[in-house]
Amino acid sequence: MMALAGVRVIELAGLAPAPFCGMILADFGAKVIRVDRTKFSSALDTQARGKQSVAINLKTTEGVALLKKLCVRSDVVLEPFRKGVMEKLGLGPKELLKENPRLIYARLTGYGQSGPYATAAGHDINFLAMSGLLSRLGRSGEKPYAPLNLLADFAGGGLACALGIVLALLERTKSGKGQIIDASMVEGAAYVGSFVWKSRSIGMWNHSRGENLLDSGAPFYDTYQTSDGKYMAVGAIEPQFYRELLKGLELNAGELPDQMSVNDWPELRRIFTECFAAKTQVDWSRIFDGTDACVTPVLSFDQVSSHPHNQERASFIKDSSGEESPRPAPVLSRTPAEPCLASDPVIGEHTVKVLQEYGFTSAEIDHMLAAGVVEYNAVKAKL
Repeated sequence: MMALAGVRVIELAGLAPAPFCGMILADFGAKVIRVDRTKFSSALDTQARGKQSVAINLKTTEGVALLKKLCVRSDVVLEPFRKGVMEKLGLGPKELLKENPRLIYARLTGYGQSGPYATAAGHDINFLAMSGLLSRLGRSGEKPYAPLNLLADFAGGGLACALGIVLALLERTKSGKGQIIDASMVEGAAYVGSFVWKSRSIGMWNHSRGENLLDSGAPFYDTYQTSDGKYMAVGAIEPQFYRELLKGLELNAGELPDQMSVNDWPELRRIFTECFAAKTQVDWSRIFDGTDACVTPVLSFDQVSSHPHNQERASFIKDSSGEESPRPAPVLSRTPAEPCLASDPVIGEHTVKVLQEYGFTSAEIDHMLAAGVVEYNAVKAKL
């Protein structure tokens, strides 16, 4: 029995953040039903693990009525649209919670449900910029740099929204009531960056972007290329760890500038660069493994699952098609996640099955199929 077993989630199909949120819930046992549009040959959801797909034509009044029935008979509705879209369909939180007061209605958007930007388009880089974090990311003397689309879309978006849903489910066990979750990726990203905000008072970010202790300014908190074109990551901040770093590099501390002499950091970086360039990644791994130097190989996607540590913990899994991805985290001792390893669903693959589970009769389902209200991908469905 997984932690979220018995929880029914309706996920309105979207891009990136909401699918990730839905996958988290599915990985930990929730029944997640993705509502796709009809007449689409393939889904853009690459995070559909463990989900079921129902294809509904929301351009029909019957389709909207059907979706409403699914929503009010579920525990969670997850919607990724801009403010006002669901209200235009008559499926806003006020309408649905009126019929099901226990419903948790999660709204995952870039800018949130209020404010001048609430209806504006945007992507991770925009939300990250508005959070303040982007101004702190990047190398010294260079423009701000967005690290993939991870911080706003996934950490501040999908993951934060999943946390909100779980919190609301927990609270519901006490009050018996659902609630609306306003998950803004701007605010989620900013919240993820709370450490940066709250550590300014202790002088950790006094220098310009890329010139501080943890933003690539310090030579002992950076990456270095090895002789075979690969990289090592160095995080030897504390004095005892720094000593282990110098020992592995065969450097004499007495012949080097002081570790915390900011003005000498460029010279230290030059020395470390030359040292790391003299050996391969495997060589350096052998030297630093088992030490407290805080030096590790920068593993590629091709390397990561075969590293002894990750291998022993089974940190990466393969689905039925052999595609590799991270195992769900964190690991729970009694009710761990058991991710589905079957192929991701095709659009409409589970339409009939889900409608039956929600109490619709065969005659009702046949009528909706014939009228084009729903779509069942009978050809590709895996029977």
